[in-house]
Amino acid sequence: MQNQVHLNLANVPEELKVILEIIKKNTVNRDLFMGIDWDHFIEQSMHHRVYPVLHSILIHLEEGIIPTKVMNHLSVQYKRNTFNMLYLSSEMERISKLYTEDNIRLLFLKGPVIAHDLYGDVSLRTSSDLDFLISIEDLEKAEAILIKQGYEKVDYIETVLNDWKWRHHHVTYFHPLKRLKAEIHWRLNPGPGVEPKFEQLWNRKLKSELTNYPVYFLGKEDLFLFLVSHGARHGWSRLRWLLDIHQLTEQQVNWKKVNELLKIYQFHKAGAQALALTSELLGSNISAEMMPILANKHSQKLAQEAIFYFEKMVNLHTDPVPEEVFRYHSRHLFSLMSLKQKIWYALSILHPLPEDADALPLPKKLHFLYFPLRPFIWAWRRVRKHALP
Repeated sequence: MQNQVHLNLANVPEELKVILEIIKKNTVNRDLFMGIDWDHFIEQSMHHRVYPVLHSILIHLEEGIIPTKVMNHLSVQYKRNTFNMLYLSSEMERISKLYTEDNIRLLFLKGPVIAHDLYGDVSLRTSSDLDFLISIEDLEKAEAILIKQGYEKVDYIETVLNDWKWRHHHVTYFHPLKRLKAEIHWRLNPGPGVEPKFEQLWNRKLKSELTNYPVYFLGKEDLFLFLVSHGARHGWSRLRWLLDIHQLTEQQVNWKKVNELLKIYQFHKAGAQALALTSELLGSNISAEMMPILANKHSQKLAQEAIFYFEKMVNLHTDPVPEEVFRYHSRHLFSLMSLKQKIWYALSILHPLPEDADALPLPKKLHFLYFPLRPFIWAWRRVRKHALP
């Protein structure tokens, strides 16, 4: 179906536009590279984590079209990524076996399973860690297994009135000898908000064909919901996340079911934004079955807002995030929310935070008092912050 989305890409770096054209057309015209800053081309390909796909396309070009130093760099990074993905695949299979033998069900969210399922080859997608979802009832036992295997807990969640269960969504562990990171998720996304229950996701799961021992991951429709919510939360600041969506649009997906899930769990704006971006930037074919998703009246505006992240080559994972980016991102995330999500967000602000307990320590049996006291504690913290040198 003809693309109805038209975005203003005037301020997007030329090197990124070239990368988009290469991926979109899966081929290259020599004239495309006129005036290209090759160092910036490499920088963009690394930042957006698309260098494996670029390498797989550019390696077939006639010698001399791409500078030797560029091809050598892409080739080295491609090989490193291939070894890393095979390493992650082995550990993923091992963790799946350990958990299954201890009667813990787990669904891998990203990593080698979706690289194999979406791209047909683990070497064509990058991953830095293993993310898997379990039922929150199994969290304590799941953590004990990782620690027994040599993983160390990286972050410790502070909480008041047990809000960690909905305010947060994962805990990170690191293996110092294997140099591997694993994240145990009990939610797909941080709260507040409703999500599919683990039992529902488990009943719709798929079995990976990558490993010998059974490894399970999200069904196609649930995977779209997760990838869309995750990518939108990060402003689609890495092109790899949009490339995942593009790959999904070329697979057998029940788009009617996807549309239902997006509406039920309040991610219809994010779904519309994702399809608008992939259709314009990567040439995704929007079928008639997908149109009810893309038809959201906010799709064009939200897609254009996301171009900011490509113009600035934004990195939200490295602190400190520049103030301009932080403010823009906060406003953008709010614009992605449905009315119901905005209400949930407003209510979550009223919920006590660990900072409140630090400012005014109370016995645990009196923690309920943090609700009426929170506006006053917040105001006091603000005054104290500005009063301090």
